[in-house]
Amino acid sequence: MAQPLLTRLKTSGAAIDVLAPEWVAPVMRRMSEVDRVIPASLRHGALQLGERWRLGRELKRRGYDQAIVLPNTWKSALVPFLAGIPVRTGYVGELRYGLLNSTHKATKSPMPLHYARLAGEPAGELPRPHLEVTPGEIAETTRRFGIEGRYVVLCPGAEYGPAKRWPYFAELAGKLGVPVVLVGSANDREAAARIRGKNLVGETTLDEAIRLIAGAAAVVSNDSGLMHVAAALGRPQVALFGSSSPEHTPPASPNARVLWLRLECSPCFERECPLGHFRCMKEMGVEQVIAALNTLNTR
Repeated sequence: MAQPLLTRLKTSGAAIDVLAPEWVAPVMRRMSEVDRVIPASLRHGALQLGERWRLGRELKRRGYDQAIVLPNTWKSALVPFLAGIPVRTGYVGELRYGLLNSTHKATKSPMPLHYARLAGEPAGELPRPHLEVTPGEIAETTRRFGIEGRYVVLCPGAEYGPAKRWPYFAELAGKLGVPVVLVGSANDREAAARIRGKNLVGETTLDEAIRLIAGAAAVVSNDSGLMHVAAALGRPQVALFGSSSPEHTPPASPNARVLWLRLECSPCFERECPLGHFRCMKEMGVEQVIAALNTLNTR
């Protein structure tokens, strides 16, 4: 969702390095706008002041002109401050005055536009995200996992919580009529446990999952990180939204079809259904998903 910002910066002539947690660094390495990825051993929710101090010293030696901080947390603004980077840009949040010295006030907008505005108000449409994967990389990875011919990737997980997980992937897998490959993180194993297909959930690296998605005839996913990967790879996809909103985190691809029931209680942005009925996902049937797939060119 931040790649349109990187594209705008690159067009202006900037050299771009990205400091990213190790778990997301493989995505950044497949963006042509990024000159260098600096992986950081930072855990979600952890202060890790010593590691941030070390990173700050490393960045200081590189002599950056500007840092753009994408997360809204206080911790995320520490490293550029410790590095003494002269211009430190980001959105107001968590008492970051001083840590940031070039601040913006957030407005309600889709996340790609939200990030892109950190480089000034865009004129016209935003550039679409794009990840680069070669046919050779796809062939090598499908061969490694014993996958032959045409296949559909299903992504049944969603890190945020159960309210974003569609409950009918197992039924869908039985009706597609083509081989199914399941991908996701180790945290998605329970969501994938009863789905028939080649279950690679928790068995691949993120980079291998990216390659497998790049070779898929189609992808069906919840609102998740892999949904955005499929969009950036241009794969035909159906994206399923329940507690979240495609108006906020859309799959930025002309090959994406979004299913969202727009119930009166949705989006609630909760991890679990606060009303207990989970209608936003339960009332989205398998036939609706198949109908959406049939509108796509999945050859």
